[in-house]
Amino acid sequence: MASPGIAGAGRKVARVQAILATLGYVLSADRRRVLMIRRDTRPDDLHYGYYNGLGGKLEPGEDVVAGMRREIREEAGLECRTVELAGTISWPGFGRNGENWFGFLFRIPDWSGVPYERCPEGTLIWTDLSDILSGAVPMWPSDRNFLPLVFADQPGVFHGSQPFHHGTPGPWTVSV
Repeated sequence: MASPGIAGAGRKVARVQAILATLGYVLSADRRRVLMIRRDTRPDDLHYGYYNGLGGKLEPGEDVVAGMRREIREEAGLECRTVELAGTISWPGFGRNGENWFGFLFRIPDWSGVPYERCPEGTLIWTDLSDILSGAVPMWPSDRNFLPLVFADQPGVFHGSQPFHHGTPGPWTVSV
């Protein structure tokens, strides 16, 4: 039963449940290249063949910045010095079985270490930002909606929604 002050006595409130995740973009010192992962190790991977930022699911009790730092450390062997929130995205229906995802997107402009060449999810590749923004690398078509916001010359924090239905993206909406 819902709290009377929220939905009225006796009314049930539908609640959105989502998998919380991070997605980070490690930038080269000149900000012209981005460390991307080419998902090429498991053919059953929902992201197989696509380039993507680094990241993954939050662990229980983990805050989003700690989760982003952990994922970059695990996948690339790098320590993040600076983590900048670029925005958030709600991906209703995105998962393999229609799960809802909610992602926190970050830019990582300052880091230390030498990136791995590979990780369990795929090959790590320094990719020209111009190729990412022009669509020259294979990625989720829906990523082209938010990547210009992540890499804007004067970035602000954005909040987007990209619903999916049976693996197909629906309308993109964004607030800045």
